[in-house]
Amino acid sequence: MKHEKVLLLGASGSMGFEAFKNLWKRRHRYDIVLLLLPTKKEKKMFAPFEKKMGIKSIQNKGVVEGNGFKIVWGNAINYSDVHEACKGIDWCLSTMAFISPAADRDPEKAKSVNVTAIKNVIKAIESQPNGSQHIKLIYTGSVAQTGDRLEKIHMGRVGDPLNPSVFDYYAITKIMGERAVIESNIKHWVSLRLTFIMIPNVFSLLDPILFHQPINTFMENITARDAGRGLINCLDIPDDSNFWRKVYNMSGGPSCRTTFYDFFNKNMEICGLGNIEELTERNWFALRNFHMQYFEDSFILNDYIHHWRDSMNDYYKILKKNRPQYLKLISKIIKHSKTLKKIVQKATYDRLKKLAMEKSGPLYWVNTKNNLRISAFFRDIETYNSIPKWGIDMPSMDPEPEWMRLNHGYQEDKFNLTIEDLNKAALFRGGQCNSIIWNGNMYSKLTWRCAFGHEFSARPFTIIKAGHWCPKCLPPPWNNDEQAKLNPFFAQVWRINHREDENNFYPPDCYLDIVI
Repeated sequence: MKHEKVLLLGASGSMGFEAFKNLWKRRHRYDIVLLLLPTKKEKKMFAPFEKKMGIKSIQNKGVVEGNGFKIVWGNAINYSDVHEACKGIDWCLSTMAFISPAADRDPEKAKSVNVTAIKNVIKAIESQPNGSQHIKLIYTGSVAQTGDRLEKIHMGRVGDPLNPSVFDYYAITKIMGERAVIESNIKHWVSLRLTFIMIPNVFSLLDPILFHQPINTFMENITARDAGRGLINCLDIPDDSNFWRKVYNMSGGPSCRTTFYDFFNKNMEICGLGNIEELTERNWFALRNFHMQYFEDSFILNDYIHHWRDSMNDYYKILKKNRPQYLKLISKIIKHSKTLKKIVQKATYDRLKKLAMEKSGPLYWVNTKNNLRISAFFRDIETYNSIPKWGIDMPSMDPEPEWMRLNHGYQEDKFNLTIEDLNKAALFRGGQCNSIIWNGNMYSKLTWRCAFGHEFSARPFTIIKAGHWCPKCLPPPWNNDEQAKLNPFFAQVWRINHREDENNFYPPDCYLDIVI
């Protein structure tokens, strides 16, 4: 019996490699195709699997295959490499992404990987014989697409406004990539908006971006192994399932909920370093303008692919087990020496402060009077200067505060929507649906106009079910205060922590200020 052929993109990443390991266990049922960069890291990583399948490794670019395993050593930004990888496939699972903080420092590469490459994938799939009808595409989006969701609006669902945080060009590229998938001619696609993946080596994540996140951020995380297993479980979904042509929030579920304050504290304590108050200052952390949230609807995806297994406690066990040896040793020693504990905490404090003073850190923005960054993350320098010490007037740290569901601008429980319903939704977004007639198909192309007069084409699903709106209004530049005045739908997420009298404008090149 002929095996179905699965192309896995991004197989060397944290989620991707977990997915690969799960897919490898299924090689008796599927032929496997990978598209990998020909770097030393990837070559070393996959050499054992090549050997297992009797494949002779090559040093540079090229194609190797044998016994149902194929590797295209190339680059997804090159269409010819993607076309080669897509030959004869039945599935494309894409975890491919160039993420922050690296994306912040190289936005051009972020656009190449997150937009150009995914458009190459779509084009290559559609170029295959009956490809758009037969080949199934699983795309991974990002929680960054919905941006800042602090208390009151910290519980989100698919269809909420997309609100890429100011300066977050990575989020922009993920919005563009997802929209390309939704608007493609592919019949079987889904977008999994992936939350923060908790990896075993948390210290590999130390970067100034750590301080972009407010301490009262709500997080519904996922472990890498749950994410990878879930992706591969998509292979079990039949063609006629209503799973397809939808967008889902992908997380570890309610058992993976925490606040950033508690998450940071627990990580540091497990590593034997102390707590957040001992290791940092409160004014190192932003007050707004990041991302993460809880999900009201993450259970929907789990009902299909059954990926919820790990909780926060499971992750903390993984973290403890995978601590570097020096941290295991330090945590033992400082239990018996207050002097050594103070020395270790001072060294950690200094290291973290150094991060906060780097070019992409809040202390650097304050010291260099970078008013654009200060206004985005703190409102203004007066607000920054008024941030108290730890323990004074702390924000609410209730892990389950009251929340409000956002209005999507139409009657969501109505079974058969009409053109009048679409017009109502468009009006709530400050615009209108230009199309006069509609056949009720959520995936038929219609024309729309936004509050700024831009006309564009989009499927109703893209607009009212996935939260996208005018592509011409997508940042950069960020004129969100002006957008919120004209777009009540968007104002729901913006006005929660932005005053009515704010009128900030962040020019098209503003995010380039930290590019190395």
